[in-house]
Amino acid sequence: AYLPITLLHFSVYHFLFVHLLHKYLPMKTELLNFDTITEYDDMLGVETLHPLVSVINLSKAKPMRHMRHTFGFYVVFLKDEKNCDLIYGRQRYDYQKGSVVCLAPGQVIGIEDTGEIFQPQGYALCFHPDLIRGTNLGRAMSEYTFFSYEVNEALHLSEQERHTFIDCLIKIQEELQHSIDRMSKRLIANHIELLLNYCLRFYERQFITRQDAHRDILTRFEKLLDQYFAGDNAMQKGLPTVKYCASELCLSTNYFGDLIKKETGKTALEYIQDKIVGIAKVQLLIPAHSISQVAYQLGFQYPQHFTRVFKKTTGMTPNEYRNIIGG
Repeated sequence: AYLPITLLHFSVYHFLFVHLLHKYLPMKTELLNFDTITEYDDMLGVETLHPLVSVINLSKAKPMRHMRHTFGFYVVFLKDEKNCDLIYGRQRYDYQKGSVVCLAPGQVIGIEDTGEIFQPQGYALCFHPDLIRGTNLGRAMSEYTFFSYEVNEALHLSEQERHTFIDCLIKIQEELQHSIDRMSKRLIANHIELLLNYCLRFYERQFITRQDAHRDILTRFEKLLDQYFAGDNAMQKGLPTVKYCASELCLSTNYFGDLIKKETGKTALEYIQDKIVGIAKVQLLIPAHSISQVAYQLGFQYPQHFTRVFKKTTGMTPNEYRNIIGG
């Protein structure tokens, strides 16, 4: 007669234990994947007006816990929390009010769950690749390199820029509330493109206003190349890549490339090649060094590749340079 009561008590205690464990567990490490915009809207408790695009006022979303997650779509965040931590990749960053973070599909963002409940602030624009497929925006997406920037390379808006940004979101939201017709996709894509073009303009402004810091990066870049070719790195590892240099300077490849282009008028690859050719010119004037030796010392796998790079930069082959300049 007592057995059912014992089992009942056990079941109740087990339920309470599991409930409390989930409620107060200090850290959740699982990675949440949001493949569709509807899934993300549902998690935030907001209405989905269009399955391929959403404008979210995060302050009106339901309170949530921290999490690490990926998206199967593009997301542009305007973060209005002050001094918030954010983990992107393996790094933790602190960002301030008015920061814009742009994510391409598949990127991991967020911080681990600490059990804290918080109210997000700011705005989010989500749009699926299917929305822009076949549109002008879809064909131009590669121009918006800031979707591959790191969070510490976020765009920091002035108050006027913030108003412009939000005005663009309002236009997109107004179009979402309009009944869907044959022009809906084009108009929504055009409004998103306008917003992204403003982001390009604002990044141009940010590159200009941070010139001193960027000149320091350029100086470090030059020093990095000097050290790379001073030792035997080139012979052992090959030519330094843009990705390698960006990583050594703790920058994303796209941000680094855009920065060098803004500062020098050359791409990062062109800058590296100019450095290589400058060193090669000195080496070619040493009679004991064959052209093949110079090529291998600089990290080229094949002398023919060295010849192509040298001629592209100088207008003459290494052998022609040696004969003309070296006499």
